[in-house]
Amino acid sequence: MIRRTAASETPRRAVLARAMPAPRRRTPGTLLGVLADACVVGLLGLSMWLIVRAGEQPPILHLTFAIVGVRALAIGRAAFRYTERLFSHDAALTQLATLRAQTFDALVPRVPGAIESHRRGEVLAAFVDDVDQLQDEPLRVRQPLMVSGVVVLLSLLFIAFVSPVAALILCAVLLIAGALAAYLGERFAGADDRELSAARAGLVDALLERFASAEVLAAFSATGMQRERIAAAEARLSRVQLRRARAAGLTGGLLSLGAGLASLLLLVALLPALGSELTAPLFAAVVVVPAAVFEVFAQVPAALAARRAVRASADRVAVLTETALPAEIPVDAASARVPEPVPAAPLIAVRDLAVRHPGAARDAVAGVGFELHAGETLVVTGESGAGKSTLALALVRFLEYRGGYRLRGVEARELPIAEVRRTVGLCEQTPHLFDADLRQNLKFARDTASDDEIMTALDRVGLGAWARERGGLDAAVGEHGALVSGGQAQRIALARAILADFPVVVLDEPTAGVDRELADRLLTELLGAVPADRAVVLITHTELPAGVAARRLAL
Repeated sequence: MIRRTAASETPRRAVLARAMPAPRRRTPGTLLGVLADACVVGLLGLSMWLIVRAGEQPPILHLTFAIVGVRALAIGRAAFRYTERLFSHDAALTQLATLRAQTFDALVPRVPGAIESHRRGEVLAAFVDDVDQLQDEPLRVRQPLMVSGVVVLLSLLFIAFVSPVAALILCAVLLIAGALAAYLGERFAGADDRELSAARAGLVDALLERFASAEVLAAFSATGMQRERIAAAEARLSRVQLRRARAAGLTGGLLSLGAGLASLLLLVALLPALGSELTAPLFAAVVVVPAAVFEVFAQVPAALAARRAVRASADRVAVLTETALPAEIPVDAASARVPEPVPAAPLIAVRDLAVRHPGAARDAVAGVGFELHAGETLVVTGESGAGKSTLALALVRFLEYRGGYRLRGVEARELPIAEVRRTVGLCEQTPHLFDADLRQNLKFARDTASDDEIMTALDRVGLGAWARERGGLDAAVGEHGALVSGGQAQRIALARAILADFPVVVLDEPTAGVDRELADRLLTELLGAVPADRAVVLITHTELPAGVAARRLAL
């Protein structure tokens, strides 16, 4: 058995803490849950008391309070349960939105460089399925345990008031049945609860590979093989879920057996006191109440099973978000602030810059130096693997640097990373386009941009007429930009940079995969589209077209 140390529990606790709503949000649901379950126990006991007491044919006034009580408890059970669901689910789902945002924020510094060793399906499953699983922590783990504990304790106290012996018997049966249910759940479903997240990740990974590599799989006649892999992943997930369902049924049957055994033992133990110490209505109520108590207590094994699944999901999320970042990945200082820029300082001043990828044995870039003012263009050239894209990642603070890197006279390390990225914008070699229309792909840069501002940016990059011919800003770009060419994707990326109003724009290989004649025209138009008061860092391995004035930096 693997024993977890206190240090290994800390990342999990951090993830679970983010999943928990604030006490003021979750307390109403807990209180309403206690009232709803108390109504369940009270309704069964009072109903049995009323039935037996009515059989004695007392005056009707002696039964009025019980009749009203049964009706009140029946209505209260439904009303309290409904409002409990409203409050508890509202709190959990509201917190889930916050949890997703916090998880995304924790993932951002790790891309690129810190999570490349994880499969895409594993990362996606952790961000979607495992994060969603964490909402069970307040809903199906903590609240049921608290509600069940309070209601069972109150029920035992009430029974002890009627008959201490009955309370002791019920308590003993509850403890034995609960311990057996917990043991059997861990024995038969513990490993499956922990394997569930891995099985989901395997299926997602297989599906992603099938959709993302459809052309390659078809070209090499490997589609059938991939379908078999998907079927195997589905079968694995089904087996895990089936074994968990069987274990849940086993524990449920055990608790039902415990409820019947408790009622039988109470019947035998209290029968001698019937008529002398206990009236018939009280005797009947005490004997039947264990059925309701066990119904409430059944939440405990279910909560323990949910707890195992939640802990497994929290561990998977923690591996991605809570592990220490490599030294090559920048992190905001706790006291990060925005110092005042130095007047007349260049937009960018780099001196003896060195950059290394996480886990690499040597620097990818070393000894780089340049200055760049507004209106200037710097062309960074070099062979493939010379570190051109690495330099771009360092300029937008995806990778840490050594040496000097100043923005408007302020060292970049002293600035919040978000402030650096508001100053320096990166147009990647392969821009990511969302499967949405042009409007949404450009509002990604500035969500407050109007349609007129978006069309102005498209006109500036030479896509205005093309967009109007396709129906305007409602034109679709397709999945991963399947409906646009590589050059058009670069222009859309540049339009984003213009809308975002970056003082410095980094163009990383904007003409990759484009033939020379088209590349020269595209490059000339892209550089001409950048406003005159911005600076441009152009990364390319090809010669510049004639007429483009720029400084050069060879790596």
